[in-house]
Amino acid sequence: MEPRAHHVLIGAFTVAVAILAVLAALWLGKAGQNAGERHFVVIFNEAVRGLMVGSAVQYNGIQVGEVLELSLDPTNPAVVRARIKVQDNIPIKQDTRARLVLTGITGASVIGLSGGSPDSPELPQPESGDPVIIATPSPITQLLANSDNLMTNLTALVMSAQQVLSPENAERISQSLANLEQLTAALSGQSGNMSELTEAVTQASREANEALAQATVLMRRADTLLDKQGTATLQGVQRAMASLESTGKSLDLLINENRPGLNSGVDGLRQLGPALHELRGTLASLQEVVRKLGDNPTNFLFGRTTIEEFVP
Repeated sequence: MEPRAHHVLIGAFTVAVAILAVLAALWLGKAGQNAGERHFVVIFNEAVRGLMVGSAVQYNGIQVGEVLELSLDPTNPAVVRARIKVQDNIPIKQDTRARLVLTGITGASVIGLSGGSPDSPELPQPESGDPVIIATPSPITQLLANSDNLMTNLTALVMSAQQVLSPENAERISQSLANLEQLTAALSGQSGNMSELTEAVTQASREANEALAQATVLMRRADTLLDKQGTATLQGVQRAMASLESTGKSLDLLINENRPGLNSGVDGLRQLGPALHELRGTLASLQEVVRKLGDNPTNFLFGRTTIEEFVP
């Protein structure tokens, strides 16, 4: 009996020592692990597809921690709270940004940290709880959230394409392409005529420009001639009118001075009457000449209408 009891005591002692060793190792490992890490809470205002407890936390693409807890905000179920741990030597600044990052085609996601300028202060530790980082919206998350609408639109697009490419429409498209080919061939055959037509239009345009230039030169010469000779003619007519007016005044004065003699001579008065009438007709004709010369000097001097400007 004594050897059997001795063996039982030895076995129990061995088991107890082993259990204590395991507990000590676990405690030391946990203490060492917690000594070099910090905890943060990342707030997501979107769905965290592919994120789970144990997912990696990356800083500029390098893993620096992992996700410890995932929970919904008790006051707003649309908000997701992710409690993470980060290595103590990683600087988490006040301008550090966090967002959900898709890591592959499997749909797994991680929390990506970025930013943090050297001049920015460290994210302070609150009196209670963990520091909070507000995550920025992720384009990938928005795309995945709208994937249902995207698939619906894609299905509608495929159906529309099938309708467009139906046998009837395909035959019509083939016929249109054949007609277009015939039209292209016809235009290619008429390329020589098109070249001749283009050359004729170019020649007509060139001749029109030359005619316009000649008309411009002619108008300039007519203006010069009118300015020189027309002015001289008008001045001569004006001098003639002034001379006639002076003659008329002298004649009136002469008649007034010799009115008694004229009254006594009927024959002299009869001879003077036609002369006065002819003088008045001449004066009226000169006035008409002056009026026509002022209204249209070109027509009066050269006997033709004014050349109108050619507008191509």
